[in-house]
Amino acid sequence: MELSAFFDKYGELLAQGTVDTVVMVLASTLGAYVIGIVLGTLLTVLGPDGLRPNRVAYSALGWLVNMARSLPFIILLLFIIPVTRVVVGTTLGVPAAVFPLIISAAPFVARMVESSEAEVDRGLIEAASSMGASTWEIIVKVYLHEGLPSLLRGLPIVIITILGYTAMAGTVGAGGLGDIAIRYGYQRYQDDVMFATVIILIIMVQVIQTVCNLLVRVCDKRMRS
Repeated sequence: MELSAFFDKYGELLAQGTVDTVVMVLASTLGAYVIGIVLGTLLTVLGPDGLRPNRVAYSALGWLVNMARSLPFIILLLFIIPVTRVVVGTTLGVPAAVFPLIISAAPFVARMVESSEAEVDRGLIEAASSMGASTWEIIVKVYLHEGLPSLLRGLPIVIITILGYTAMAGTVGAGGLGDIAIRYGYQRYQDDVMFATVIILIIMVQVIQTVCNLLVRVCDKRMRS
């Protein structure tokens, strides 16, 4: 099939699939970071070297995060279908995919946040504490501020992982490029559609990595100045 004929036939479908994928990725990344930052910071604060050490709470929260991380996304997606139906009202389409994507990605973000905050210089924390800073002020102005470059370096990993998960979500009718690749490229043996979705995904990954690298450089320069 000629390129112009291909785009006349599938261009609108691929464009809509790309938009759906972008929406799923952005919404899921935002939700995962909101939850992940909270969980990761709690792990840092409650940890053995944290501001408020609590072995029981730290172990329980760590177990919960590890349990969620251990489930492959496709299994988690199917396992929480009843919960997704209650929360979202449907198990099909983009909205139904965002909820399990957030649940799956948030534990990874939490551990990444904990790791980034663990790299913060203890001297800065002790200095802030000695000057009377509250726990909340230390979290915001020391842990999160100083750990920001490290968090940004992990951002493309999270986004690209979620992008890969959206393709798996296509197996249950979540929409997006994954759904198109499965319904047209795999089930109907249309290799040209499969190839087109792969090319679009590769371009998206390159754009994500480039933008995140730029954010890291800008952030590092501002913090050093």
